[in-house]
Amino acid sequence: MSILSNFIKLFFRHAEKKEMPYRQQELNLNQVYTRQELMELPVDRSLARNLEHIINILGHNVDFVKRDFVLGLEEPIKAAICYMDGLINSEILGSDIMRPLLEANAREKSGQKLLKLLTQGGLIAKAEIQKGENFQTIVSHVLVGEVVLFIDGFARAFIISCKGYNGRGIPEPIQENAIRGPREAFVELLSVNISLIRKRLVTPNLVVENYQIGRISATNVSVLYLKGLVSEDLVAEVRQRLNRIDIDAVLESGYLEHFLKDSPYSPFPLVIATERPDKVAADLLEGRVAILTDNTPFALVVPGQFFSLIQSSEDYYTEFYFATFVRWIRLFSFFLALTLPSLYIAVTNFHQEMIPTTLFISIAANRQGVPFPAVIEALIMEILFEALREASIRLPTTLAQTISIVGALVIGQAAVQANIVSPAMIIVVATTGIATFTIPQYNLGQSVRLLRFPLMLASAFLGLFGLMTGLLAILLHLCSLRSFGVPYLSPLSPFNWQSFKDTLIVAPHWTRRNRPAEMVQRNVNRMSKNLKPGPNKG
Repeated sequence: MSILSNFIKLFFRHAEKKEMPYRQQELNLNQVYTRQELMELPVDRSLARNLEHIINILGHNVDFVKRDFVLGLEEPIKAAICYMDGLINSEILGSDIMRPLLEANAREKSGQKLLKLLTQGGLIAKAEIQKGENFQTIVSHVLVGEVVLFIDGFARAFIISCKGYNGRGIPEPIQENAIRGPREAFVELLSVNISLIRKRLVTPNLVVENYQIGRISATNVSVLYLKGLVSEDLVAEVRQRLNRIDIDAVLESGYLEHFLKDSPYSPFPLVIATERPDKVAADLLEGRVAILTDNTPFALVVPGQFFSLIQSSEDYYTEFYFATFVRWIRLFSFFLALTLPSLYIAVTNFHQEMIPTTLFISIAANRQGVPFPAVIEALIMEILFEALREASIRLPTTLAQTISIVGALVIGQAAVQANIVSPAMIIVVATTGIATFTIPQYNLGQSVRLLRFPLMLASAFLGLFGLMTGLLAILLHLCSLRSFGVPYLSPLSPFNWQSFKDTLIVAPHWTRRNRPAEMVQRNVNRMSKNLKPGPNKG
């Protein structure tokens, strides 16, 4: 056994050196392998020819590793393993792959018998093994951290699971915080994200379909839905939209979102993006479809609706009356963030009679010496506030809070003392910013921040008439939007009472017996009757 241990150590010592003579060959930048070409390139019975092919495809990379060895001491058969250094787990490679092979070499002298054992799964029992018949399959597995074993005289390659690249541990949600509720968020590993959903929905009806999108990146994308709940038309539409995406790479789920939206020029988000597994599980139970993308901690849920964007997971973990109160706070804050600067500009410029006399005198006194009209004031402060917000996002965490707090205080106070803006405008801009932060979905907050500026200009030219015209245009646009065929303002428009219990109000769980009618046409009941709690009258 000491000889065997020394042999294994010698094998890995050579592997660490990675001194490959074929790496020194000149790289032909014009030689590009397409997926179709690799698909049409089969695994040959000749080990030398297979190694020549894979070296031509991957051998120019400094992290590509190839190691040769033999199976059997009598009638030896040449073999080789290939993998990408840094993507595999060296402990699994040593203990579950190479050690069984080398120990079998010490026991069994015939290479043919070892090959027969290997093909029957009797040698490498601990690892997941599959066979590859073409180089598209082989290369795609090597590039995601698996080991490929070539054997001379065998026209297939063994693909052995050996992934070892590290990912983040499961963190807490960052953008969608909650006082009460699970503390788990998605990570960048697709398999981990799927497991977080399966842990919450322990049912064989949870279907996971896999796609590869991206000519170069070949990013794994998974579609999740619940059989028996989801509409077949919705699943077919999701498949069609994903299959028609033909781009070089998908680096984040935002790439897919741009291709999935019904109205690409609309400022409103038509797809729900979330980092919470519990929210995705709840949406799947309502008949929606989730799209998980590898290398991103955000899931996409379709169809997206306006009222689903102002919901928080915590609404369903607390008492319904408090959740309703908070829901109204969010709705009020949404309209406040959208209209407050415009309303201030319209009233101070055109409709002074609407302001109480005492308040008007106070505002007029504070505006003395300010050289700009109210609309220029608002534009200056709003743009400055957006710049501070962007700076706090881009700076390191330790500096971001200091910049946001100190910057806002110092710049605001200095602007007031210099008579560039009035104190009332500082209050309006600060209130608007705080109201924006109450919106649970960040992308909906972005829409509000963007639409504020045209409403401010409309109010500056036409007063309240311009503001109401702008709001009416936004409302008409919202009524015209569809997300995968579902009206954006449903269940308010068109109205549905059962679904309305989870929009402007949060009804108790035991009253929401039916799933949303706009999502589910079959298996609509989600609970039994007469579940209202109370003392036992018996």
